[in-house]
Amino acid sequence: MQWHERSFEQLTARELYAIIALRERVFVVEQRCVYLDADGLDPIATHVWAEHAGELAAYLRILPPGAKWPEASIGRVIVAASTRGTGLGRELMRRGIAVANGPIRIGAQAHLQRFYAQLGFATISGVYDEDGIPHVDMIRRAGS
Repeated sequence: MQWHERSFEQLTARELYAIIALRERVFVVEQRCVYLDADGLDPIATHVWAEHAGELAAYLRILPPGAKWPEASIGRVIVAASTRGTGLGRELMRRGIAVANGPIRIGAQAHLQRFYAQLGFATISGVYDEDGIPHVDMIRRAGS
């Protein structure tokens, strides 16, 4: 597994294409969620991903404090279907938490609350609909 961390400006065209393709494959096609992926936040995000055998295996983006919430935010968390169930999602989040380095707020799909709770996140909202999928807001305090 090869890990990468880059700002938007550091991404190559090939890397950006692979990231967008995975996000569309999982969020739009697999989860049947019609939403605007190009939300204007990628240019200010830090992008973290893993490659395996030349393919994008997992990805997330980190937004700085103040971009979405007062805290940093981790979002667009994806593990490719071919590598699910291997612990890669947990390792991806651990790496994202380390890069964010402070309090982090996420908008989590509600069925993943237990997964994020195991990583130190606490639910701070009720369930709400985001693009047809139940979500909750969760926060991880610095040092959790």
